[in-house]
Amino acid sequence: MKAQRRVQKGFVYGMLILLSILFLAPFFWMISTALKSPEELYQFPPKLLPSTWHFGNFLKAWNSQPFNHFLVNSLIVTAMTTIGQIVSSTLVAYGFARFKFKGRDVLFIILLATMMIPWDVTMIPQYMEFNLFGWINTLKALIVPSWFGSAFYIFLLRQFIMSIPKELDEAARMDGANSFQIYYKIYLPLVWPVIVLIAVFNILGSWNDYLGPLIFLNDQSKYTLTLGLAQFKGVHDVDTNGIMAVTFLISIVPLILFFLAQKKIVEGVQSTGLK
Repeated sequence: MKAQRRVQKGFVYGMLILLSILFLAPFFWMISTALKSPEELYQFPPKLLPSTWHFGNFLKAWNSQPFNHFLVNSLIVTAMTTIGQIVSSTLVAYGFARFKFKGRDVLFIILLATMMIPWDVTMIPQYMEFNLFGWINTLKALIVPSWFGSAFYIFLLRQFIMSIPKELDEAARMDGANSFQIYYKIYLPLVWPVIVLIAVFNILGSWNDYLGPLIFLNDQSKYTLTLGLAQFKGVHDVDTNGIMAVTFLISIVPLILFFLAQKKIVEGVQSTGLK
């Protein structure tokens, strides 16, 4: 039995290592390409490692566009959308989970139904609405919608809040707490694992968003990092070194965030009762 278990574990670990190599191969190739000289990019057969490591490619690519300004825009959008999603989603989920009002279940079903509507369908109406408000070519078009919550995040939070005993509400009301105090002092600390999960998901989505900024932003001073990255594609040629170098620099934040929060992601999903 022990020998059989060792063989099974060895097979599982071997498959995990193989899959890890397959997933890491594009990332490794990106770094290798970023460090190559322009002459080595199109050699055949391609070289796995550059003969000379050109670390200056990273600085050259970053300084070729106002990426410092793009970075500030991305940080503003990511931070504000994450705060907006957390505040709005927790409030709405608390209302659906703890308040009884006419049409509550119907409204919740309608809310869940919006998850089946692809963003491509709402893209043109959103553009027309933001144009009416004068938000085109401003960061408001990327930030304000997040302050109205997300159906998926509301669903996760509602599921978690409903698993909390209602006796906590009753005890808090007996001590004189109102609904907002119960939400702020009791439920927010309890739903912290789900809040971390929402924050990670939203940061990754907002940081990597390309289509939204492409549609709503026109002026280069408003560009985010993803739009700045797209400028390496010229009319007649493509700066492959620059694309790979900046892509690696941009991907550092999501990578660090994922490695730091991967435990919290699993805990957050498990705490909602989903599998």
